[in-house]
Amino acid sequence: MFVVDTNVLVHAADAESPFHDRCFESLDSWRNRSAAWFLTWPVVYEFLRITTHPRVLRKPWALTEGWRFVESLLASPGLTLLAATERHAAVSSATIAEMPHLAGNLMHDLHTAVLMREHGIRVIYTRDSDFHRFKFLEVIDPVAGKPAVG
Repeated sequence: MFVVDTNVLVHAADAESPFHDRCFESLDSWRNRSAAWFLTWPVVYEFLRITTHPRVLRKPWALTEGWRFVESLLASPGLTLLAATERHAAVSSATIAEMPHLAGNLMHDLHTAVLMREHGIRVIYTRDSDFHRFKFLEVIDPVAGKPAVG
């Protein structure tokens, strides 16, 4: 069981990315498996934000194109979207108490990490080394094929 982070989706979608091939191959294998893998709705919307932004991608997508990509993921037999449960506030509180120094742009990562902890998922595929701050997670960089350097 693992979560896939936004940047892996973006690299898989962006044919001009130097990391496209590895991220696309990984995503394609996950998409076709029946075993469990996970995304979050915030990751989905962040993917749409990035792929449609003209200052981020050299060739930004139309929203409909981004949504078609998302729909292809949602059709995966093993994919589940993580959502907050009644335990979310308590897990958030405990995580924030452990890591009170987090601020600013790390809030999106915090939300993802809390959802993972809440659902008992430890592994995240990401190119974002900031996830190493969360000692309860195992961070795997799909490009390197090993834990990302943090």
